[in-house]
Amino acid sequence: MAMRDVLCEELYKLMQNDEKVVVIDADLAKADGTFNLRKSFPDRAFDVGIAEANMTSIAAGMSSYGFKPWITSFTPFVSRRNADQIAISVAYSKQNVKIVGTDPGITAELNGGTHMGIEDVGILRSIPNTVIVEIIDEVQLRKAIPVINDYHGCVYLRMFRKDCPIVTKEDYEFDLFKADTLKKGVDVSIFATGIMVETALKAAEILNEKGINAEVINIHTIKPIDKETVIESVKKTGAAVVCENHNIMGGLYSAVAEVTARHCPVKLVPVGIPDVAGEVGKLPYLRERMHMTVDDVVNAALEAKGLL
Repeated sequence: MAMRDVLCEELYKLMQNDEKVVVIDADLAKADGTFNLRKSFPDRAFDVGIAEANMTSIAAGMSSYGFKPWITSFTPFVSRRNADQIAISVAYSKQNVKIVGTDPGITAELNGGTHMGIEDVGILRSIPNTVIVEIIDEVQLRKAIPVINDYHGCVYLRMFRKDCPIVTKEDYEFDLFKADTLKKGVDVSIFATGIMVETALKAAEILNEKGINAEVINIHTIKPIDKETVIESVKKTGAAVVCENHNIMGGLYSAVAEVTARHCPVKLVPVGIPDVAGEVGKLPYLRERMHMTVDDVVNAALEAKGLL
């Protein structure tokens, strides 16, 4: 099932059980999968048109009256275009608003560079009172939405819109503030998020064939990052790779570097968008173009271990 359909189903459940939950879109409800909520909840599912800043301000206002707004749009529109409203009307004011950014980074594909949110985590991570989450598949999304809804405050949820490989097990329980160790290892730590988690797991299999036992950790909550898990892993392995679908400046790589620099300095190698603008292309091409393939993760691990 496409991730946007799962988003709609889970928001429907929230709205059915709590009349305070509202959903606001900015002319992209069909693209983001939330359009059908208007049929079931015409008084609580709104479209403000191509006016993302207004959408965010409306959500902040509704939150101040006790509602629980979820706002959705493509990643660059809901973050970059919205930064001031998020900073002042939501985060500074400590409003209870959930922000969904879809198709982050290279997953925007044929929509091209203008629609590729490659800096959204960096922007929002620097704003106080924000929580930033990136989801890897539909199983994790279903588990995460109720937990995120129960958290009082500003949460930015970053997610792919379409079909994606399922990595998460059905019995998984989502902890908003605890990273998930998907594979234990002793030679190198691989911290990954979003679409790069599956890539990291595939790289770990190849590394195992080379005699390198990699530990793979899904950092689903980028802010606040699970410092304890990061420190525990790098103290054991002494080397790390960070994989993200974001500019390597300001995102997960920066967050991990901040932790390790202070608590346990190790060789740290990034795999992500190398501080270049996005472009039109399908995902396989863009992975190659941005050096975000399985082989790139393998080589980064070898570099971190001093073997390349």
